[in-house]
Amino acid sequence: MGNLTILAFAMVSFIGIATPGPTVLLALTNGSRFGIRTACVGMAGAVVSDFVLIAAVALGLGALLAASEFWFSVVKWIGVGYLTFLGVMLLRSRGTLDIAHQTASAGTSARAVFLKSFFVAVTNPKGYLFFSAFLPQFVSLEQPQFSQYLVLGLTFALIDFMVMFGYAVLGSRAVRLLKQSGALWLDRVCGGALLALAGSLAFYRRANA
Repeated sequence: MGNLTILAFAMVSFIGIATPGPTVLLALTNGSRFGIRTACVGMAGAVVSDFVLIAAVALGLGALLAASEFWFSVVKWIGVGYLTFLGVMLLRSRGTLDIAHQTASAGTSARAVFLKSFFVAVTNPKGYLFFSAFLPQFVSLEQPQFSQYLVLGLTFALIDFMVMFGYAVLGSRAVRLLKQSGALWLDRVCGGALLALAGSLAFYRRANA
């Protein structure tokens, strides 16, 4: 695998990741709610999910979801339900500027923040289908595939973390400048966006469905 291949993969990955999705929105809200440190825990959950998805694709799970309407629907509706739950919770929030509440939450919810980001990503069938269609284009069958998938996985995870970190910083900075009503507005926007993503996922179909 040459440097040009990795560079092309990195460029396409950045374009795909930078488009706001569930994990990016969670990084934004985690940054505004808990600060950068706890937001990084959530990013770690999303990064771990990247490796899970890539490993699953390498083992053939992506092809299974592409071929099986039943298993595709199972993963899809779990993801829809969880995104809906997160969106509703943000819509019902009272804003994110209660510093004492943020400090207490940050100390007790790191595991929950990690699992939330991990679960959102790992239950999105789009991720499996995306990697199934995307990764093989950069993998040479004439070379050991494990090392190639590892390099691609590390590259994607690094870009994913950097993009999410940028959104988390944006959320953290924005919440310091906003008044309570502004922070409430930020939660409403992110909650609505998550519900919109849940709706788009609900209507998402396999290419051959």
